[in-house]
Amino acid sequence: MAFYILRRILQAVPVFFGATLLIYFMVFAMPGDSIAALFGDHQPSPALIDQLRAQYHLDQPFIVQYFFYITGIFRLDFGTSFSGQPVIEVLSRTFPVTLRLAVMSVAIAFILAIIIGLFSALGKDGVFDNSMLVLALVFVALPIFVLAFLAQYFLAIQLGWFRPTVGADNDWGDLWLPAIVLGFSVYATSMRLTRSSTIDTLNQDWVRTAYSKGLPRRRVIPVHVLRNSLIPMVTDLGTVFGVLMVGATVTEGIFNVPGVGNTLYQAIIRGENPTVVSFVTVFVVVYVFINIVVDLLYGLLDPRIRYVSN
Repeated sequence: MAFYILRRILQAVPVFFGATLLIYFMVFAMPGDSIAALFGDHQPSPALIDQLRAQYHLDQPFIVQYFFYITGIFRLDFGTSFSGQPVIEVLSRTFPVTLRLAVMSVAIAFILAIIIGLFSALGKDGVFDNSMLVLALVFVALPIFVLAFLAQYFLAIQLGWFRPTVGADNDWGDLWLPAIVLGFSVYATSMRLTRSSTIDTLNQDWVRTAYSKGLPRRRVIPVHVLRNSLIPMVTDLGTVFGVLMVGATVTEGIFNVPGVGNTLYQAIIRGENPTVVSFVTVFVVVYVFINIVVDLLYGLLDPRIRYVSN
């Protein structure tokens, strides 16, 4: 297992450098002058523009700019935004908010998918199963911004169960409404995956063997069926967690969540390339780390899986 972990970490190294190089090139190859766009119609003197370009190494060749950037990352120096604020401070303020939101959303989706997917599989083609499949199709087809506005209007404004917006001062309780919206937006796919995996597991030989040995249903379902059915779902939710970390921009904007997605969107609008590149680099690291954790969870869920050196 230790060799496998080391090998997965070493495999992540070229992924990190390749992704950051590509991201850096795509952002800084965009047309337009970020420094000039920073001042809008009130253009400063050419001397000030040249000074700012030199400060952010924009007067250097691309590979030199990337070298300054990547060496700064290893020193935990993500650069400075055009507003003069260190990017690491912006990250330290916004990343925990998005992390809490993603954890809550995945927990909601995970719990709902397991419970509803399991009961749907056990009652295959029944009333409950068909109803949940139709409801899942509704959530798949419903755009996230529509679901967000509906939840905001009915659950927050009409019923008063939640705050309609989050704001700067927030804790776990303030994030419940956007977390529910994000959770339900990804729940449908996970539920259908759990249902199909459970149905497939129920038809396996070891399940029939367990019943033939006289084991009760309350023992067979959680130990023999559910545990083996969770492997595809863990893969799906591991990917979903990474997506939520980077793709909650719309939801964070609607609910005024001061997280990474909302801040990244504002940075793109303002053309703050150092902020954009640094944020996306953190996303790459998070996504790679989550995939390594998901791979390690396979061995815990299925004892037949063993990581051995090739």
